[in-house]
Amino acid sequence: MVNPLLQTIEALAKEKGIEADQIIAAIEDAVLTASRKYYKTNENLKTRFNTETGQVDLFAIKHIVTEVTNDATEISLTDAQNLYGDEAEVDMEIEFPKRTDVLGRIAAQTAKQVIFQKVREAEREHIYAEYNDRVGEVINSMVKRFESGDLIVEIGRIEAVLPRKEQSRAESYTPGERIRTVIKGVNRGAKGPQVVLSRTDPALLIKLFEQEVPEIYDGTVVIRGAVREAGDRAKVAVYSRERDVDPVGACVGMKGTRVQAIIRELRGEKIDIVEWSDDPIQFVMNALSPAKVQHVSIVDDEDRVMEVVVEDSQLSLAIGKKGQNVRLAAKLTGWRIDIKSEEEKRKEVEAQFGALETGDAAAGEASTEEASIDASADASTDAAAGEEPEAGTTDDAPQDAGDEQQ
Repeated sequence: MVNPLLQTIEALAKEKGIEADQIIAAIEDAVLTASRKYYKTNENLKTRFNTETGQVDLFAIKHIVTEVTNDATEISLTDAQNLYGDEAEVDMEIEFPKRTDVLGRIAAQTAKQVIFQKVREAEREHIYAEYNDRVGEVINSMVKRFESGDLIVEIGRIEAVLPRKEQSRAESYTPGERIRTVIKGVNRGAKGPQVVLSRTDPALLIKLFEQEVPEIYDGTVVIRGAVREAGDRAKVAVYSRERDVDPVGACVGMKGTRVQAIIRELRGEKIDIVEWSDDPIQFVMNALSPAKVQHVSIVDDEDRVMEVVVEDSQLSLAIGKKGQNVRLAAKLTGWRIDIKSEEEKRKEVEAQFGALETGDAAAGEASTEEASIDASADASTDAAAGEEPEAGTTDDAPQDAGDEQQ
């Protein structure tokens, strides 16, 4: 006949998803803690769960030695042989039973707390081990309640949390509603639910495409990147490994059935599916879809900066609402994109030519002025050279007059 306590332990283990041995170990630890608190001795105490009686047996372990130095943990060989015969030898251990029915109410309460704590720790370790390897996986969950803006959902037999920052602002939830979420991470030391879910992570979008598009699931079409602004817009870059398969068409589906299923799951979020290219210029042109690009040039290859020119009528479409389209395209491609209209580019070029012409004119005027200054300097030099003889004649005049008088 199975012991009722053992049946309860097995039922609890099944409910918590842990092993029965872990609960039994928790009970043994709890009784051991309560016993040490009650007896308050230096004895080496040990507990063992008896599966037949359903009781936890308590023992004081003593080590057989030739010379006793600590009565609490050691026993002499002579005393041991008097108790157990010649079978007792040095270095063996002897178990001395101790009573557990005297532990009292306080000790029982302590044991209860230890059991609950050990069971919770075992349960949390089991959850961590189970879900830590499933990060990035899409799972079905059911909404249970709200806690300070966070959403508590049920996945299987445990509760998980969908934080406010991981919720799409375009979505609202009601208790009992079923939603698909992606496992964002698992917190080992969290007090509340350990499993953290997300509805805004690009991994959710990728997994939804894998579920809806067979070509992605079997590897014919590969998703090279995905970016989202949850609730508003998303961009997905796809690439086909087979020349005959159109990656964008495969994701869109017949009359858009495949992508529409994903849009419904994301509550109306717009999704741009673009073709990936190993040519960065072509990839940027594709990423700015649905806007049509006229010209793309690399401004700085090291800092990954591109300049994109579009028609005047396409400028607002290329930039998007509050810069959303170009922002998502930059995240998807990894390039900083500077968008200009044809009119802006034309004015910029004219301004550059005007600056060049102004610089040439200024340089010409400077050359003329310099030449004029050089000419003036030459004229002054010549004039000074012509006056020297006259000065000499003036100096000689008195001398000639003196000669005549003589």
